[in-house]
Amino acid sequence: MQPATPKPRKALTAPRKAGARNRAPNTPVWRRVALVAAIIFVLDQALKYLVVHLLQLDRVREIDVLPPWLNLRMAWNQGMNFGLFSSDVDVMRWVLIAIAVAVCVWVGAWVLRANPSRLAQISAGFLIGGALGNVIDRLMYGAVADFLNMSLPGWQNPYSFNVADIAIFIGALGLVLQPPEAKSSPAKRREPARSGAAKPPAAVKPATRATTKPPSRAAQGELSLDDPAGGDKPRDEGGNSR
Repeated sequence: MQPATPKPRKALTAPRKAGARNRAPNTPVWRRVALVAAIIFVLDQALKYLVVHLLQLDRVREIDVLPPWLNLRMAWNQGMNFGLFSSDVDVMRWVLIAIAVAVCVWVGAWVLRANPSRLAQISAGFLIGGALGNVIDRLMYGAVADFLNMSLPGWQNPYSFNVADIAIFIGALGLVLQPPEAKSSPAKRREPARSGAAKPPAAVKPATRATTKPPSRAAQGELSLDDPAGGDKPRDEGGNSR
């Protein structure tokens, strides 16, 4: 007889924490949003550095690239996108910085909480990257550096913009036009198919009592004659009691 080999014990695994399980789905979301925002931010700042410091567009003011379709026109924007709400007051500069930071924080919190679709995540990255790019301009220059100008033959566009403005516009448009999430409807119970109309229950007949007819007089007489114990007194052949 061979000795019984002991069964190997299962390795004990540490229980998962509830917080780690809940944070796992949000990790790819943050990576995608941060990656898109970083690409937009670096591209915007690199082009602004090239135009302002290397090409010195702030001094030259105008450079024709593909006239009239694409031109470089220097403009310092103290307002919002495309020159909206421009103001020379220094307080407005800090108000716009606070608004941009608040929008970035709100969009980031919404992405973390809602875990939206991929289109919404990319749009959020565009919006956050563009907003942070303009915030850096306000902190460094006191205004946003706009240099892109697109016109048409016979029409000169008086406004300039930058890559951050384009990213903010695309991001906001993508968040507004994202498809709504499909709501799961509760499953309905299927009723069994009815073969026909329901038949009414059969009428219950009332129970009838068994009626017994009383014996006839002739039968009573026969019984009295045939029964020797018809009475207490014995009777003779004529039927008279003794």
